[in-house]
Amino acid sequence: QCIGATTLDEYRKYIEKDGALARRFQMIVVDPPNKSQTVEILRGLRDRYEAHHRVRYQDEALEMAVDLATRYINDRFLPDKAIDVIDEAGARVHLRQMTQPPDLRELEKEISRLDKEKEEAVANQDFERAAQLRDEAYKLRKRKDQVVSEWKSERHAGSAEVSTDIIAETVSKMTGIPLTRLEKGEAQRLLLMEDHLRESVIGQEPATHAIAKAVRRARSGLKDPRRPMGSFIFLGPTGVGKTHLAKSLSKFMFGSEDALIQIDMSEYMENFNASKLIGAPPGYVGYEEGGQLTEKVRRRPYSVVLLDEIEKAHHDVFNMLLQIMEEGRLTDSFGRHVDFKNVILIMTSNIGADVLKNQSSLGFQSGNKEADDSKMQQRLKGEMDRHFRPEFLNRVDEVIFFHQLTREDVKQIIDIEMREVYERIEAKGMTIELEPESKDFLLEKGYSEEYGARPMRRAIERYIEDPLSTEILRGGLVPGCKIRVSRGTLDELGFDIEQPEDTKPAKPSATK
Repeated sequence: QCIGATTLDEYRKYIEKDGALARRFQMIVVDPPNKSQTVEILRGLRDRYEAHHRVRYQDEALEMAVDLATRYINDRFLPDKAIDVIDEAGARVHLRQMTQPPDLRELEKEISRLDKEKEEAVANQDFERAAQLRDEAYKLRKRKDQVVSEWKSERHAGSAEVSTDIIAETVSKMTGIPLTRLEKGEAQRLLLMEDHLRESVIGQEPATHAIAKAVRRARSGLKDPRRPMGSFIFLGPTGVGKTHLAKSLSKFMFGSEDALIQIDMSEYMENFNASKLIGAPPGYVGYEEGGQLTEKVRRRPYSVVLLDEIEKAHHDVFNMLLQIMEEGRLTDSFGRHVDFKNVILIMTSNIGADVLKNQSSLGFQSGNKEADDSKMQQRLKGEMDRHFRPEFLNRVDEVIFFHQLTREDVKQIIDIEMREVYERIEAKGMTIELEPESKDFLLEKGYSEEYGARPMRRAIERYIEDPLSTEILRGGLVPGCKIRVSRGTLDELGFDIEQPEDTKPAKPSATK
């Protein structure tokens, strides 16, 4: 009898093309087991891994290993990936057992200190003190021997348990997904998602609410599991927070803005550039490099994909996006299926911005904000229908409209933009405080209904960061300084600088 085992790809490559060889073997396709069968397999392997790692696996830990491996490890099959999870979790617990307990290290430090003091006492001929220190060190050594004995007996007894928390921590390390996402507290976080997003995205409540609804629908299991978690088009004027909302969503969902895959679609305006998203075909330059989009999603299957200024892309790019939005996968140049079902796809567009600019410049404003927003949405929708094909728009989950920022919105954005300035100033050992009048000054200089929040960022750079950087280079600002920013002249802010007490103050501490 002869039994061989191989993969489908290798069978096709080496055996199937030789008909005489293939005819002499009966091909049996072995499908991966389901979740309940995998749990039974892990229970059968439990004794071997417990003996190898000297740990004990809880029943709940085995079940959780199968659940998390199925959900979060997409490029491999059961039971292999679940076995790897329990193997690595057991090794993690065993290595923690091998590490010395903290109280043992403290005892060793204390014994070393007593020995050193005893030697100094002997050198000073203080023999009574030396004898006292010797007795104390002897007691600590006995205590140390007892702790070492208990530690070794626990190590050899295999009393450490692999719990569900260890399994979640292991999967988090293997996949790069934050631990909070794997824990049961995720449901509560999703219910409060709008509040988290509003902390950094100001004045766009309808947009944050629409995003939160789509994510909750996907995470509750009511959405089609084959499609991405959500696909959205963000429409609106420039500088109102479209890209910033994508970054905030990435940080909330996956713990870091690094989980944002940002691609500027102005790089894909020509048809020969469109293939760079999935990789150059065989025989062309760049074939070995892989695709700009598919490689990043393969490495981070849980991410937010941001396609910036989608209206600039060539129409071949939209053909690829149809496959992603409908089937949740894409085939790269190597023939590998890249899974997009755990991706949030966001496309931003400034389409129709010139229409809005002309409308506001001609003064066609009713004074009713809701009516103006409704007219703006109708105009943007008309421009979008003219630019994008129906089969593309029909696959988008939701088109989210961003409205122009009001003065109150921009005033709140001042506090958000100043957080980074506060952090950089505090990193230099100084503190800074803005008086209300200085915020009013920044609002006068940095508010633009047409350009959104970006003029405010430039105003902060010009009126706060530039004078402070000049003063730092002059030596007028040292660690310990307290800076109070007030309204100065017509075109400048005033800076009252309080020097630390241990330094001699120079000239009057006000720069204009």
